Amino acid sequence: SDQKVPWTLYEAKKFLRDLGLGYVPIHACKYDCALFWKENANLENCSICKEPRYKMNDGKGKKIPHKILRYFPLTPRLQRLYMSRKTAGDMRWHKEKRVDDGILRHPADGEAWKDFDRQHAVFAQEPRNVRLGLATDGFNPFGNLSNSYSMWPVVVMPYNLPPWKCMKQPFSMMSLLIPGPQAPGRDIDVYLRPLIDELKELWEDGVVTYDASTGASFRMHATVMWTINDFPAYGNLSGWSTKGYLACPNCNENASSQRLRSKIGYTGARRYLPEDHPWRRSKLFNGKADDRARPSELS
Repeated sequence: SDQKVPWTLYEAKKFLRDLGLGYVPIHACKYDCALFWKENANLENCSICKEPRYKMNDGKGKKIPHKILRYFPLTPRLQRLYMSRKTAGDMRWHKEKRVDDGILRHPADGEAWKDFDRQHAVFAQEPRNVRLGLATDGFNPFGNLSNSYSMWPVVVMPYNLPPWKCMKQPFSMMSLLIPGPQAPGRDIDVYLRPLIDELKELWEDGVVTYDASTGASFRMHATVMWTINDFPAYGNLSGWSTKGYLACPNCNENASSQRLRSKIGYTGARRYLPEDHPWRRSKLFNGKADDRARPSELS
């Protein structure tokens, strides 16, 4: 009854920080070269392009950085999932309550999940270890206004939860907020570094976590199983160019692309037909028969 709404923004931020809901501001280079973080935390100029860190620095304490990356630490929010008995039980749903009848209802029913369990048996022995999905895309926070601005949130989702919870908003965790005004493009890996470093620690060392459903602590590990993106963002995250003659990641270097006037067309769909199919011998498509084997499937 004595709780009051914080009167100032500072008090509100302090209140959220005490709940573990704060974020870490990390200054970034104007041209997305590097972060002023860890070994670069005290630098006044970018270690790569030598661009000044601040766009305003009057020498009297007032410093305004060019860009600020907002980083929301992932570990405390994963630990919070085990602080409630209900969600702690749901985090074991994929192992204890899922019906394995060959029907795909949840990522745990998929071959990728099962193959991961075979390759990393020690990780799979503890059902409370967290499997994550990662999604990112750009948006204009100012709506449909004339000014162009591209801000990129990076969101992770815990797939241990049952299918009616794992993709719902309360369990989607924003881990990074990458600033604009332009999209980071292939330099997105610079901004992903804080999250990647934390994920490496969660994979290799883990973190001691209290489980409210059992009343005991365990060492929680985590891994990213999938990324969810549209095709342009996929090109940025994976490093595989999704433009030009080798845009298809499945065809890889064996792409069937050719120039069609001012555009690039992909005309090799007949490779997927059976070898004795009559359409393979037909010249009605592009004036040629196609006797190539189907491209090898990537793991």
